[in-house]
Amino acid sequence: MDCVFCAIASGAIPATIVARNAAAVAFRDQSPRAPTHILVIPVRHVASLAELDPAEVAGVIGPMASLAAEVAAAAGLAPGGYRLVINTGPDGGQTVPHLHIHLLGGRQMHWPPG
Repeated sequence: MDCVFCAIASGAIPATIVARNAAAVAFRDQSPRAPTHILVIPVRHVASLAELDPAEVAGVIGPMASLAAEVAAAAGLAPGGYRLVINTGPDGGQTVPHLHIHLLGGRQMHWPPG
């Protein structure tokens, strides 16, 4: 499988890793859309949220969301707030077929986003 995010998680491709836990890795986005733009991915390959069995969602998203909250707090974003985004499928804006959470902060987030 040729998955860029799997290669980042394994260390085969360099990235600016900001944190990791047993199940997830957080690294800086190479094309940031906010002053803080970090991607949080599961270590194991999951193509998208839609690919997960409903019984697996909490076990995969939980460690990712926990890591995102830790990274946001460490970056000083928690007091003012931040946004977590999961794009799913091409119509949802997912461009890399590996589940990931976008952690966006450091400026006012507007609504609606798209």
